[in-house]
Amino acid sequence: MKQVILLLVLAALLSCQPQPAADQPKNFVPATPQLTSDIMTPEVLWSFGRIGEPTVSPDGKSVAYTVTYFNIEEDKSYRDIYVASVETRQSARITDTPVRESNIRWRPDGKKIGYLCALSGSMQLWEINPDGSGARQVSDIEGGITGFSYAPSQDKIYYLKNVKLDQDIHDLFPDLPKADARLENDLMYRHWDSWHDYTYSHIFVAAYSDGKIFGDKDIMEGERFDAPMKPFGGNEQLSWSPDGKRLAYTSKKMNGKAYALSTNSDIYLYHTETGKTENLTEGMPGYDQNPVFSPDGTLVAWESMARDGYEADKTRLFVANLQSGEKTDFSQSFDQSAANLCWSADSKSIWFISDIQATDEIYQLDLSNGKISRITNGTHNYTSAEPAGERLVAQKMSMSQPVELYLVDPKTGTEEELTTVNKALLGQLELGKVEKRWVKTTDNKEMLVWVIYPPHFDPAKKYPALLYCQGGPQSTVSQFWSYRWNFQQMAANGYIVVAPNRRGLPGFGMEWLEQISQDYGGQNIKDLLVAIDEVAQEPFVDKERLGAVGASYGGFAVNYLAGNHQGRFKAFITHCGIFNFEQMYVTTEEMWFENWDIGGPFWEQGNAAAQRSYSFSPHNFVQNWDTPILVIHGEKDFRIPFTQGMAAFHAARLRDIPAQFLYFPGESHWVMNAQNGILWQRVFKQWLDRWLKE
Repeated sequence: MKQVILLLVLAALLSCQPQPAADQPKNFVPATPQLTSDIMTPEVLWSFGRIGEPTVSPDGKSVAYTVTYFNIEEDKSYRDIYVASVETRQSARITDTPVRESNIRWRPDGKKIGYLCALSGSMQLWEINPDGSGARQVSDIEGGITGFSYAPSQDKIYYLKNVKLDQDIHDLFPDLPKADARLENDLMYRHWDSWHDYTYSHIFVAAYSDGKIFGDKDIMEGERFDAPMKPFGGNEQLSWSPDGKRLAYTSKKMNGKAYALSTNSDIYLYHTETGKTENLTEGMPGYDQNPVFSPDGTLVAWESMARDGYEADKTRLFVANLQSGEKTDFSQSFDQSAANLCWSADSKSIWFISDIQATDEIYQLDLSNGKISRITNGTHNYTSAEPAGERLVAQKMSMSQPVELYLVDPKTGTEEELTTVNKALLGQLELGKVEKRWVKTTDNKEMLVWVIYPPHFDPAKKYPALLYCQGGPQSTVSQFWSYRWNFQQMAANGYIVVAPNRRGLPGFGMEWLEQISQDYGGQNIKDLLVAIDEVAQEPFVDKERLGAVGASYGGFAVNYLAGNHQGRFKAFITHCGIFNFEQMYVTTEEMWFENWDIGGPFWEQGNAAAQRSYSFSPHNFVQNWDTPILVIHGEKDFRIPFTQGMAAFHAARLRDIPAQFLYFPGESHWVMNAQNGILWQRVFKQWLDRWLKE
């Protein structure tokens, strides 16, 4: 009888655990496709596995990471967790669910891996053994959570949750449940791709013990501010002290118009024992974010910008002594930015990533003498580095390879592959040669230009060429691998791609970077034209078949060139580009950006810098447009509202210029969905082929 009761109790307990439904779709980890051609296509591009979130185990022997695959037929992505051995280089998949695992964190004792998973219906904290066994749900928080991390002391965690503090239309008028409206009183009611949902991201600290959390406390209770900062901030904006007694976090504690005008975020220190919060960066006016405690707990490092309202300012490497309160800028004599900071185990140095002449490399700061040393040197982009024993685990990509994980020797910079997720697929492709050139600009400076050749390039033939106009405007044309502006895909379509690091891009010193502000139609446009003119002189380039393409600021550049190209180009493609500066100023959201780069509002007639900027607005030159143009825009783009794209398209058609408008109701400033991404690539190619090949 006791046995029967025990079995019934066990059955009841098991029935309470989340179980996948019998008809639940299975996970998707595709076999490597066997290609019939060695030329890349959009379908092949969207078949690559995408590595993310590498995190090293406490003993330095293993690395957990995620891989995302897209099921093109379903137009859906799947993500699982993998663990790789640092010594054997062998990897194993440890989750197998129909949902996307994320936010992976090793438990400090190394016995579990925590992660977020929505298998139970909402995003909750789960834990799993490193061998993939024993997956179980830890949290059951109403509405789900958006992030978490263990304290190194393992007696606490923080988790992130959106808390509703503002009233929506139905709170204000409860007798109108079917009303569909918003009632706004201030700015920042929408940002990048999302309307404000009347909630704020708050940090909750809770006790943790053996897979249980309790005693949750909202450490920002009642505050109408976000930590981390929306829309892109994540766990990198928070850091536990080694003893778990302090939590550093990033927040910009402003609202409405003040938020729209400022970049003044700060680092706050929350004391778990007293509940006190202090502002570590009080009086520092620019972006201060991404704090990281030293392993010995005496120091905290973070990324800092000096000037309020300038989001492309130099990112300085600051370190504060928590005992003396002294703050030191270790990058004063370093004319580059520092990002993705990571401490050495002995707390004596910091590794970071910096852009140098269109590649992203690993650097090391020695705190004993303030010396900064370059660790790696190659045609690649490193995007992160974390110590694993005597080596670093780093993410690396290039124009010819999506992200893989590498082991890097911090003394020599030598590297070894840790993962080969995409090796079998890449091995079936012929990729184009990537060449670095230095081109003389109109003001006699040297500019780095990447030239990407078609696969199976034949110098005896003549090829059409594309001028790639980078966005940002302060975003480097480095060795990035993109799933939209993919240089190998453009070259595979049969084009020479010319990608200049024109004025306004990082990696070439602050003077080069800052020249573009309030000079949108000036020197950087000359730089773009010099680049394409130089390459067009090659015997293998048909100078009668040149096109110009670009997105965001690059879309503006294309719109501007459409009225100022002196007959160079035969086709244009502009994606999410600015067309009318005056309309842009009063419909975008991040006003700090417009005020810094344009110089101010158009109604300031006495503001000479601003008035000069508005004179560059592409709509002022529509009377000169004479070339076919494809305009692409997403409805959810609030940075450059989609009406800018509509206006450019309408202007072209009203002037009887051949034009198309590719409009994505569900996309934002980017194209994130598989079938939309493939459609984008197909229309992109068809438009260029129509005007540059046929």
